[in-house]
Amino acid sequence: MPIDLPIIVLTHEFAPTKGGIATFTEEMAIAGSQLGNQIEVWAPSCQTCDDSRFPFNVRRLDLRGSQDISCQYRMATECYRERKRLSESIVYITDPGPILALRPLVFANLFQPEKLAITLHGSEINTFSSNPLTRASIKPVLRLANRISVPSEFTSNLLAEKFPIAAKKTVITHGALRSDFQNPASFTSERTKRCRILTVGRLHPRKGQDRLIAAIGQLPENLKSNLELGIVGSGNKNGFGDRLRDLAEKEDYEITFYGDITNDRLHELYGRSDIFAMTSIPYRNSIEGFGLVYLEAAAHGLPIIANRVGGVEDAVHHGENGILVAPDDDSSLVKALAKLIEDSVVREKMGVKSREWSQSFSWNNAFKTLFD
Repeated sequence: MPIDLPIIVLTHEFAPTKGGIATFTEEMAIAGSQLGNQIEVWAPSCQTCDDSRFPFNVRRLDLRGSQDISCQYRMATECYRERKRLSESIVYITDPGPILALRPLVFANLFQPEKLAITLHGSEINTFSSNPLTRASIKPVLRLANRISVPSEFTSNLLAEKFPIAAKKTVITHGALRSDFQNPASFTSERTKRCRILTVGRLHPRKGQDRLIAAIGQLPENLKSNLELGIVGSGNKNGFGDRLRDLAEKEDYEITFYGDITNDRLHELYGRSDIFAMTSIPYRNSIEGFGLVYLEAAAHGLPIIANRVGGVEDAVHHGENGILVAPDDDSSLVKALAKLIEDSVVREKMGVKSREWSQSFSWNNAFKTLFD
C-alpha cells in the first residue's frame, strides 16, 4: 500500500557519484517508486546528467555534494525556503551531509517535516560522536527522527552505544543487488586453471588492499606462480594509491590495477575470477558498515575472503559463503587464501552458497522496513 504523503529524499551523494551511499540512495528511491510512492530526490548539481532515466523526480541543487560548510549552507537554505512543503512531506535523509546541514534549522524549530527518516551507514556514527560539540548538535536531529535505519547488526549496536536516544527507533535495512544488476549467467565466464583473485573498492586505507597484496606475497611460490590479483577502484587518499602501486612493483606475482571501470567490465572481471577478497580494517573513525560489494561478488558465485570487522558478518557468513579472519591476524589471512586457492571443491561449494545468499536481500523489503 503506497504511503499517502510525498517522500522527499535529501542527499549529498547521488549519481553520477559512485559508492555505497550513492547506490543506497538511488536504490531506495527506486524501490519506493516501484511500490507506488511519490518520491523526489534533492541531489547535488550535475550539468551532464540525464535524470529522466529514473522513475522518480530529481531536483538538482546548487551544491557540489561534499560535507563542507558551503554545501551545508546551501542545503539548509533550500530546506528553509521549502519549509512549508517539507512540513507536509516525509523527509528521508540518506547520508551525513544533510544531517549536518539541518542542525541549525532543527535547533531553531524551522525544520518540522510531517515525518523524518534517516539512514546512517556506520562511519558517520563515530564521526558524530567523537567531538562533544558535534555530538550535542546531532542529538536533536536524531531525536526528531521517527525512524532510523542502519545496514547491519554491528551498526545498530554502535548507534545505540553512541546515541542511546536512537535505540528504540532503529531498524536494520540491509542493502541488496542493484536493480539493474544483470544475471551473471548472461556473461561468459572466462575462468581458467589460473587462479584469479579480485578486490573491488576505493583505494583507501580502510579497504586494506595493502594487507591483501602483502598476504598473497607470503604464499608459497608454487601458489603465487599461477595466480593473478586484480584491483578495481581509484583514489589516492594520503598517497595510498601510489603506495599500493609501489608495493605491487616489489611483489613477484601478477597484479593488475584496473582503476574505475564500467559495470559491464566489472561483471566481466567477476566472471573470470575465482575468489573475491576485500580485507577492510577500522581506520580512524571509518568502518565497514555492511559492504554491498560483497553481495555483488556473491551473486557471481564467488567465495569471499574478508576481515571480521564492522557489519561484514551480515554480508559474509563464515564457513558458508566465505572465510572471515581477524583484521590483525596476517597468518590467518594467508591460510585462508591458500585454502581457497588449493581447494576448488570448497570454492565451488562456497560459491553456490554465495549465489543463494545474495538473492535473499531486497530493496523493496528494505524500503518497507524503514517506512511501514
